[in-house]
Amino acid sequence: MLVLTRKCQESISVGASLESEPLLTVTVLEITGGRVRLGFDVRRDMLVHRWEVWERIRAAGRPAARAAQDE
Repeated sequence: MLVLTRKCQESISVGASLESEPLLTVTVLEITGGRVRLGFDVRRDMLVHRWEVWERIRAAGRPAARAAQDE
């Protein structure tokens, strides 16, 4: 597991190369009382789920794209 430290308004990019845009950019929006708000910039064709939602989708054996429409 990669562990990074970021301050408010700092970002992390994932899947970027010098010739392409990142697949995912995560920005720390706010840190308040032990809670962190994150912002995710992804391509429109990528699905993003909270971990517990993704686990329910897998457990139900549904394709993620269809499950996202059902949620």
